[in-house]
Amino acid sequence: MRIDKFLKVSRIIKRRTVAQEACDKGRIDINGRAVKPSKEIKEGDVVTVGFGGESLKFKVLSTDEKAGNKNPASMYEILN
Repeated sequence: MRIDKFLKVSRIIKRRTVAQEACDKGRIDINGRAVKPSKEIKEGDVVTVGFGGESLKFKVLSTDEKAGNKNPASMYEILN
C-alpha cells in the first residue's frame, strides 16, 4: 500500500491530498529516509510524521485496507 493511502486509511492524516503534500514537503520518513507519496510500505516499517514542531513515530503492523475500516488503530503501534 502507498504511504499516502496508508496515512489516510489509518486516520493518522485526515485526507490523502494532505498526506501527499506532507510527503512532498519532506515531513514523512520511512526507516529514516524522506519519501514520496508513491512509496510502498510493508509491515515492520518505522514511519515518522512531522506535525509542526511535534512528530509521531510508529511501526506499521498491517497494510490491510479492510482492517483499517473497522479499527484503524490496529494498523500501527506508536513508538516513543
